[in-house]
Amino acid sequence: MNLEIPDFHNARVLVVGDLMLDRYWTGETQRVSPEAPVPVVRVEQTEDKPGGAGNVALNVASLGAQCCLLAVVGDDEYGAIVENLLTAGGVRCELRHEHGFSTITKLRVLSQHQQLIRLDFEEMHVPGHQHLGEQLDALLPDFDVVVLSDYGKGTLNEIQQLIQRCRAAGKTVIVDPKGNDFTRYRRASLIT
Repeated sequence: MNLEIPDFHNARVLVVGDLMLDRYWTGETQRVSPEAPVPVVRVEQTEDKPGGAGNVALNVASLGAQCCLLAVVGDDEYGAIVENLLTAGGVRCELRHEHGFSTITKLRVLSQHQQLIRLDFEEMHVPGHQHLGEQLDALLPDFDVVVLSDYGKGTLNEIQQLIQRCRAAGKTVIVDPKGNDFTRYRRASLIT
């Protein structure tokens, strides 16, 4: 079967949503800890990747589209790491660096092709989300499609206002939803 992928080079896509840093620590396991019945992993490799809306933006950019990401990160090392990874992947970043907020980070420890544990570093409230509408308004003229990537972390708490702003500007709105309450996404052009 021959799959032909359309040309996305003229597509202008704005991704807005929950940005995370996904970290992977991988190594060999050859013994059990004397402190508790858990495997001891000797970490040999680490890898960082943009997660959540960052992964969506990277996927869009990898198709050749012009992509920009609007999201909130902490004014911290992890926010800088994820921003550098996105920029290296061809994503334009419009990030709100919030002082006193820690960038959402998910650390996975793997051994012998198996995930042993995932550690989530996240706060229950994403600050600055109420100001995204103003940034969105400034960015909308440059984009044709807006993808709202909701991972339930709080960046899109005001998602209905964002959808209304996009639709008023004549933009196509695609929502990647979280949860079962799809009424939050009314007036979106498409829900995945």
